Amino acid sequence: MAYKTVRINLTLTQSLRQSVLVIYTGGTFGMVYEPQTGQLVPFDFDQVVDRLPELKRLTFDITLLTLPNIIDSSNMKPAIWVELAQIIQDNYRQYDSFVILHGTDTMAYTASALSFILVGLNKPVILTGAQLPIGVARSDARENFITALEIAAAVDTAAVDSAALDAAAVEEGFRPIVPEVCVYFNSLLLRGNRSTKRESVQFNAFASENYPHLATAGVSIDYNRPFIRPWQPDQPLTLRTVLDPNVTILKLFPGITQPVVESIVNIPNLRGIVLETFGAGNAPTDEWFLDTLKRAIDRGVSVFNVSQCEGGRVTQGHYQTSQQLLQIGVVSGADITTEAAITKLMVLLGQERDPARLRTLLAQPLCGEMND
Repeated sequence: MAYKTVRINLTLTQSLRQSVLVIYTGGTFGMVYEPQTGQLVPFDFDQVVDRLPELKRLTFDITLLTLPNIIDSSNMKPAIWVELAQIIQDNYRQYDSFVILHGTDTMAYTASALSFILVGLNKPVILTGAQLPIGVARSDARENFITALEIAAAVDTAAVDSAALDAAAVEEGFRPIVPEVCVYFNSLLLRGNRSTKRESVQFNAFASENYPHLATAGVSIDYNRPFIRPWQPDQPLTLRTVLDPNVTILKLFPGITQPVVESIVNIPNLRGIVLETFGAGNAPTDEWFLDTLKRAIDRGVSVFNVSQCEGGRVTQGHYQTSQQLLQIGVVSGADITTEAAITKLMVLLGQERDPARLRTLLAQPLCGEMND
């Protein structure tokens, strides 16, 4: 597929300059006021430097690629996750890092999905966006975008200092500081599959309750290096491109009735359920509830236990109200987010037909999305 691209050619002459591919999917970030109507409309990225003259001060190459059909993130779909992953794979050797401009509402889902789809990723993929459009005076778009670009292009200075400046070094490239999928927003860099949107009216839209921030951007960008995934240059990038959307989320609440649970659990062709339980993974012990789940598990539906709490973890069996979930074959999601749980289910169901093997993979961390 041919994509519209805009190249920002910087006048600097660095022999070892980094290159970043920016992928614009849509969302609040790229909206400006149309003078004639006063309405917010998508702006043309051909004029991005006019809107963001700060880009000319950055010391690396930037190419902007726009999806043919930009979307509100509420319309995000698994097919677009795969398209984004394929764009990254197709451009993997040409660019050192990637920034994805994305609407905030489903950004944590996309970041989680890409972390599972991009197997062997060894370069930065940073998602960012804005709470206010770039065409608004108080917009947070500028800072989020500029800092996401700087993080994407950041290299390990120790590796740079020790590298021999020859053709081999240029071919190999320098070691990126953050070789994983992340979300950058409002001064915080978060692991993508540990992030969740918590605010719709404040600028601090994203949180990572169960994993430390990977970086904090103030006067300088301070990296929390012990918690960043190690650089592993010997791994080739491959994609998991088959996702199964036959999944659902069942959120428990006091007084939930048997017909409601059965109507969800018995959806035709259903293969996976993220069960949002109370506290540390607790659920009702009513016989009808446990029997309904067990019948689903016996016919091959995977049930993944995730806490409704933002912080903490599922500890199945710690209380009597979760012991029976363990006994009937519900898989503990430990401290995984709902966004990571549902996307992990989609990706693994697209690869695995054996329920036992699937349960094993669900219960173990694949790319830092949970602590086992």
